[in-house]
Amino acid sequence: MLVIAERINGMFKEVGQAIADHDESVIQDLARRQVEAGAGALDINVGPTAEDVVGTMAWLVESARQVVDVPMCVDSAKPEAVRAGLEAAEGHAIINSTTAEPEKMDVLLPLAAEYNCSIIGLTLDANGVPRDADGRMEVALALVAACMEAGIPTDNLYIDPVILPVNALPQVPGEVLKALGMCHALADPPPQTVLGLSNISQGAVYRQILNRTFLVMAIAQGLDAAIMDAFDEEMLDAMITAELLLNQHVYCDDFLKAYRA
Repeated sequence: MLVIAERINGMFKEVGQAIADHDESVIQDLARRQVEAGAGALDINVGPTAEDVVGTMAWLVESARQVVDVPMCVDSAKPEAVRAGLEAAEGHAIINSTTAEPEKMDVLLPLAAEYNCSIIGLTLDANGVPRDADGRMEVALALVAACMEAGIPTDNLYIDPVILPVNALPQVPGEVLKALGMCHALADPPPQTVLGLSNISQGAVYRQILNRTFLVMAIAQGLDAAIMDAFDEEMLDAMITAELLLNQHVYCDDFLKAYRA
């Protein structure tokens, strides 16, 4: 499973300060340590405080790329910042993200096609997030169709069935798990799947155990990627173990160590 590390985000105090100080060493240290912890891609989000969103996005991506060679998951609500991140990533990227609203897809899908990169599609349209798995699949089908029309290979699309906080909507995790199990039948080749994992525990007391347990359940339903905390070693251990039990790795007594090696 692809771990997309979440910590290069201006909402975190140390990153916000590094942006303000233009201190690339903080960004590079985070990039390096997240990849060493097991991340296969880095989510890059300018956050709410930067005055120059476009320039800051390019600077963050360039700073990270100087020290690691993994895809950059360019995360911004501003299309011009997304383009700046893709330019800096030189196509080695994922766009995070589009909804199924035509005005969003009309801007972001051509960017994904132009830069030949992957894109995350949220099962969210003008009516909001559907209540159940079937509703999520209707929106996912619209995303798949739009990608095909834009010339984007369907396996370059990551469907995000949108997990919401369990303390507010306890029925949602089960519907998201059902949706994950259905996504791989949407096209050939199938789209991939992704979750913004920490959303499930927003506002909850026992955040880590909620995140870890749901991750394992989602992996059993075929989850391909997650935006998550790569520094949570126990969560990475749970991920590796779940994949082992699904026969995705060869067993040995030191399987955790072997995976990381």
